[in-house]
Amino acid sequence: MRMHANDANKIIYPELSYIVTGLCFEVQKELGRFSRERQYCDVLEHKLKSRGISYEREKIITAGDDEEIKGNRVDFIIDGKILLEAKSLPYTTKQDYFQAQRYLKATNLKLAMIVNFRSKYLKPKRIVNNLI
Repeated sequence: MRMHANDANKIIYPELSYIVTGLCFEVQKELGRFSRERQYCDVLEHKLKSRGISYEREKIITAGDDEEIKGNRVDFIIDGKILLEAKSLPYTTKQDYFQAQRYLKATNLKLAMIVNFRSKYLKPKRIVNNLI
């Protein structure tokens, strides 16, 4: 699928992305910067439920069609559209970015977000699946 010049500036799922980003800010405000990843995910899950936003948590994905080759667990797939990886690290690395790209490819979703709750200023990183 070819992208037109106008498509390059379009934000994928702008309304849902805005809501999810806002919820992540709320989570960090409640828990601070030094909680564990699981705690951030628990609070985010509660917020998604209370907003009536559908999601899957810790979904196992496989690498390709071979069921014997297990992939990893995605922290959240929100509304069947956005893959969200929560982190609680001093900083994110290229490995986190590559992981999100692998997950996008395996799930055939368009957008992933990496949210590092330990950052002083929360800056969700958006990764777009260019293979779709």
